[in-house]
Amino acid sequence: MTPKVIAMAGKGGTGKTTTSALLIKYLLERKMTPILAVDADSNANLNELLELNVDMTIGEIRKDLKGDMPSGMTRDQFMNMKIQQAIIEESGFDLLVMGQPDGPGCYCSANQYLAMTMEHLAGNYQYILVDNEAGMEHLSRMNLRSIDYLLIVSDPSARGILTARRIAEITEPLGLEVKSKHLIVNRAPEPMTPELEAKINEAVKESDLPLGGIFPASNELVHQEITGTSYLQLGSDVPVVKTAFAAFDKIFA
Repeated sequence: MTPKVIAMAGKGGTGKTTTSALLIKYLLERKMTPILAVDADSNANLNELLELNVDMTIGEIRKDLKGDMPSGMTRDQFMNMKIQQAIIEESGFDLLVMGQPDGPGCYCSANQYLAMTMEHLAGNYQYILVDNEAGMEHLSRMNLRSIDYLLIVSDPSARGILTARRIAEITEPLGLEVKSKHLIVNRAPEPMTPELEAKINEAVKESDLPLGGIFPASNELVHQEITGTSYLQLGSDVPVVKTAFAAFDKIFA
């Protein structure tokens, strides 16, 4: 099985993790499984939106690999054992958390192990969803050179839309093969302001970045996050869920 790779991108605070959680819900309900969700943000919190506990991360495995190996076990065998322990197994999807980098701004070793992990695990899944940190360089370091769906998430601001355009434009210089890219505008006001609508239309018109969807601000999502309740438990009648599912239906048609 060759999995489809879905990657999230966008500046910090735009709602990439929220969109990832909604997308996992969508893929599960549409029976587009099994899924491997990778939380590749150093400020990992996708597990919190799914109401899951994380016991081990790729960063912690890296630290373990610096120590002595158990007797009779190679480094690769030890790494594979640890990776299996780090995978959080749920019905229809698994979650793997990258964790903290080696040092300030450095993910060198952790990325190396994550790339090796992806190679080991990829064939087990129909979709791999990467909740990425801000920017795009992280994806290239993870050896995710071929991306089937790149969802660039923006908040409802001129700066966010501009950043989304810039991200869309740097995929080629980074050597990333992106088959499909889409702009998702998150937490949009209702009704949407003419200024925001104009910025979105400008971004879509002047860059190779079609509009995937505009998700409204949602009190239901705020409630789920405050109470620590999984987004997977949101009802299908919740407005942001209905909007997101309609957008995903078009993107993954």
